[in-house]
Amino acid sequence: MTAAIFDTLTALADATRTRLLLALDRHELSVGELCAVTQLPQSTVSRHLRILNDQGWVTSRADGTTRLYRVASPLDPADRRLWQLVKDQVGGGRQATQDGERLRAVLARRRTASREFFSSAAGQWDAVRAELFGSRAGLAALPGLLDETWVVGDLGCGTGELAASLAPFVGRVIGVDASKPMLTAARRRLEQHENVELRSGELEALPIADRELDAAVLFLVLHHVVEPGRAVSEVERVLRPGGRVLIVDMTPHERDEYRDRMGHVWQGFSADTIGGWMEDAGLTGFRYHTLAPDPDAKGPILFAATGRRATPTGS
Repeated sequence: MTAAIFDTLTALADATRTRLLLALDRHELSVGELCAVTQLPQSTVSRHLRILNDQGWVTSRADGTTRLYRVASPLDPADRRLWQLVKDQVGGGRQATQDGERLRAVLARRRTASREFFSSAAGQWDAVRAELFGSRAGLAALPGLLDETWVVGDLGCGTGELAASLAPFVGRVIGVDASKPMLTAARRRLEQHENVELRSGELEALPIADRELDAAVLFLVLHHVVEPGRAVSEVERVLRPGGRVLIVDMTPHERDEYRDRMGHVWQGFSADTIGGWMEDAGLTGFRYHTLAPDPDAKGPILFAATGRRATPTGS
């Protein structure tokens, strides 16, 4: 009996196995779907599933050529009490929350496939459109909603991908980056766009005049900035009254390897953190939304945060 208890504790002592059990607690999932939820390789997921299966924590069944897994039911009463205790401790954590977001995306994809089967003509349209025009055609056209007279700042422009998307739709784009190799690559990409100007500088001291921009975008760059709060204050300075800022970056995560591999200074940002910086800078109308995860993406879940420079009373 004592050995069985230790085996049970060992099965739940691994963080990966508890992540798998959280995902399987209410839903039957395939190995591929579990890989999408946890962002782990198939070999790792399969290895931990074998351990859970051997210890009686999960069961599986064949569904055509696919094998679906779920938490065993009913669990032994003692195992059920232990699992509830573990679930209460880890279920509200950051990793579990992000896994839950990806699980919802996996289930949404499954529902879409089911609807396509039952309404073939309508269900095939997304696939037909993606085949003809690409999966991101709609997103590429969204800058058309911007005012054609606006001056937009692409702050931390990198190789100029975003600036190239904005340039056809606005009056002028000002791209700023501190990396000379990035700016060299951006100049090559943007040479056909006469309304794009590239400037070298830090986000904490933007080479942009007061009130020069109608809108500013910081796309996946703030986590590289040493003093992000100061950068947000700089954005407020360069925006015209009523001007808007969009920040897209990672939600808080625990991937320490990003610091060494990619030079990340910050491991994502919460709504409270971004909102606090915007409030300190004098920006108003703060909004923060997590973005639906791409099932094929390997990185943390992203957010989009917006704010605007206040308009003087009477304006």
